[in-house]
Amino acid sequence: MTVTEVLTAATDSVNLINAINSGTHLYTEKNQAELNVMVQRNVDHLTTILSYNHNPDDDTTMKGVPNIVDSSVDKSSYTAAITTGNAYIAAN
Repeated sequence: MTVTEVLTAATDSVNLINAINSGTHLYTEKNQAELNVMVQRNVDHLTTILSYNHNPDDDTTMKGVPNIVDSSVDKSSYTAAITTGNAYIAAN
């Protein structure tokens, strides 16, 4: 996997956090506690992905996972979603 592939997949978490925060989500059957759990789960997912900083050729536990930390790819939308998600949970 490449950095771009991993971050493209993580965009689903960004979109979900932003949709719940803006009230445009499709989860109308969920109560606030359930929405908070969904947001937290996706914040945790993004945090984990953004912490990948190993050599994918030397790591046997996550072989093939790229070094996201040292990548020059713009990660601002992911860090912004983490901030948004944490603020959402704190407010709700």
